Amino acid sequence: MANTYTQIHVQVVFAVQNRVCLIGGQWKDELYKYMTGIIQNHDHKVLAINGMPDHVHILIGMRPTQSLSDLMQDVKGDSSKWINQKGFVHGKFSWQEGYGGFSYSKSHVNAVIDYIKNQEEHHRTKTFMEKYRELLDEFEIPYDERYIFKPID
Repeated sequence: MANTYTQIHVQVVFAVQNRVCLIGGQWKDELYKYMTGIIQNHDHKVLAINGMPDHVHILIGMRPTQSLSDLMQDVKGDSSKWINQKGFVHGKFSWQEGYGGFSYSKSHVNAVIDYIKNQEEHHRTKTFMEKYRELLDEFEIPYDERYIFKPID
């Protein structure tokens, strides 16, 4: 798109189905590289990617050529298929339905990158759900508890 200039930074957060801790330390870096490739193949830029065994955070520099929902459908769908083809988990791997998407100005990008890089440290004191609800509250996003990422019942 000639003469189109944008600066769009979005952090996405999504969880393993039922928030089960399945993302293994032995293959998480390979997963993050695979996801990065998916995002780059759509002409977006990964600024940071990290997570915990039950969820992933990605900060993306987005181009206005694709909707966030279409990108997330590709990232989650292709990566779950890849995980299953590789046989990294016993049984069938899947991501939980939905995701959180949070936009940031350029002045906040470095802080978000640091936050994503230091996931292990942040989750020593607060659970994934506590941190996720904080993000929703900070961004004043109304939510229904029935549709927040669910643990195993």
